[in-house]
Amino acid sequence: MVKAIRIYETGGPQVLRYEELDLPAPGPGEAQIAQRAIGVNYIDIYLRAGSYAADLPFVPGYEGAGEVVALGEGVDEFEIGDRVAYVGPLGGYAEARNIAAASLVKLPKSFSFETGASMMLKGLTAQYLLRRTHKVKEGDRILVHAGAGGVGQLLCQWASALGAHVIATVGDEEKAKIARAAGAEHTILYRSEDFAAAVRELTGGKLCDVVYDGVGRATFPASLDCLKPFGLFVSFGSASGKIDAFDINLLSQKGSLFATRPSLFAHIARRKDLEKMTSDVVRAIKKGVLRPERPTLYRLEDAALAHADLEARRTTGALVLIP
Repeated sequence: MVKAIRIYETGGPQVLRYEELDLPAPGPGEAQIAQRAIGVNYIDIYLRAGSYAADLPFVPGYEGAGEVVALGEGVDEFEIGDRVAYVGPLGGYAEARNIAAASLVKLPKSFSFETGASMMLKGLTAQYLLRRTHKVKEGDRILVHAGAGGVGQLLCQWASALGAHVIATVGDEEKAKIARAAGAEHTILYRSEDFAAAVRELTGGKLCDVVYDGVGRATFPASLDCLKPFGLFVSFGSASGKIDAFDINLLSQKGSLFATRPSLFAHIARRKDLEKMTSDVVRAIKKGVLRPERPTLYRLEDAALAHADLEARRTTGALVLIP
């Protein structure tokens, strides 16, 4: 038996139930992980609230780090005691879990479990956004929405290291300081400023090559007004609600723009891509390009509080549950 969070119905944070579950031995191709740290991400909230579909009941959580305690048949790339991290199938909010060994990567000895549990989803997201969706290069002008958030800070750090000019939107002056410390040249208080007008002024009318938008409804379609002709709008999250269907002619009217809605799980579907992308993230952390702060820690049984704080935007950086 293991302690875990299970969801039986969609709704607010109160639907997260802390209870005991049976954990069978790992099946063929699986490893059993004793989890030391579990990542909390906005996608967990989307699933809990019913914005994204999942078969009920389910244990939420896509990200974690811990130690291998048992191996299923056919697993030979890992050993008992290996320190590992993952972003993979649902089931993360638990003291221990079974997971396909193909979803695991070895955690460097110099990395804490808390770093492992917070670098995978957010770090790999930053990687595919900056190095695969749009290959950011020196001189690019980019706009990062929610620049003080977990992914937002990584985008600011990595993009600035690549030589890009980074503009970040934030909710208040305290978060503006965080975004600037992460590498944003300019910050915009999107709640009190017209961010599209501010971008136009800050760039001298040149606008941006790419907009990275994890906010959604609250920042669309104004994000399109921040792009130069042939610029790219990248929607990778919906913290304020999903973007409703829109007239695709807007892209033509605003300068023959491109728009995309990428998915991390599509980018890491092939094992070789997962390994290559993870190596890129680990290398960036070791070089100091990415500087993940110590995450805000919650006990596993306090997952509902973590969700409430994240939804209310009372947090910055990563959130981690400790079993």
